[in-house]
Amino acid sequence: MPYEPPTHTVERSLRATSGARIVAGVDEVGRGAWAGPVTVCAAVTGLRRPPDGLTDSKLLTPKRRAELAPLLESWVTAYGLGHASPLEIDDFGMTAALRLAAVRALDALPVRPDAVILDGKHDYLGQPWKVRTVIKGDQSCIAVAAASVIAKVRRDTMMAQLGADAGLYTDFAFGANAGYPSPVHRAALEELGPTPHHRLSWSYLDALPRWQHLKKVRFSAEAAALESGGQLGFDF
Repeated sequence: MPYEPPTHTVERSLRATSGARIVAGVDEVGRGAWAGPVTVCAAVTGLRRPPDGLTDSKLLTPKRRAELAPLLESWVTAYGLGHASPLEIDDFGMTAALRLAAVRALDALPVRPDAVILDGKHDYLGQPWKVRTVIKGDQSCIAVAAASVIAKVRRDTMMAQLGADAGLYTDFAFGANAGYPSPVHRAALEELGPTPHHRLSWSYLDALPRWQHLKKVRFSAEAAALESGGQLGFDF
C-alpha cells in the first residue's frame, strides 16, 4: 500500500515557535508484549534527507527493517536507547515504565534536546521536557520514524537472543514473536508457565489456572483494566 513519506514539518514548526535548536523524535516498542522490556529510542536527525524508504517500522517488512536500521544508525546525528524491564513494568505500571525508558533514551544522547516529538496522543514523558505529541508521528515525522525503526530492530534482536546461547526458551519462539502473544507463545505459556522475562502483573495469567499463583497484583481493578486494554496491540 502506498504511503506518504515522513517530513520535517513538525520539527520545523517546533524550531520556529519555540526556538528549539535540537529536536529529538521518540518512539517506543514492546508496549503490548507479554514478555521482554519496553524499549524507547530517541533520535536526532537535523533537517537532512533520510535514507529512501523510511516510514513507521510497522509498515516495513522485517527484512527491510533489518536493512534500514544500520543505515539509520549511521545517518542520524545521534540516537539513544532506553529500556524498562518486565520487573519495572510490573512494579510501576506501563506509563511509568515508558517514562523510565524514554528518560534513559534521552539521557543516552550526547546533547540534551531542546524539544521532543513524541509518537501518540499521550505525553508519558512530561516535565521538564518540552514535548509535542503527534498521532502517527512514526509515519509523519522523520525523526520519530527513524526512532521507531531503530527501537524495533534493537528490541527484536534482544528478544531473539534471550536464552539462545543456552538453548533456553526455544519453545516460546521469542525470535519470531518478540514476546507478543502469538499462538506458539500462548501454547508454551500454558504448558511451561512464564519465564523470568514475562510480565507477571498482566491479565494473560488469568486464563492460565495452572500459573495464576504467580500473578503479581499491583494495580487497582480500574487501572488493571486500562493496562490490559493495551495488551491487544500486535506490532510484530
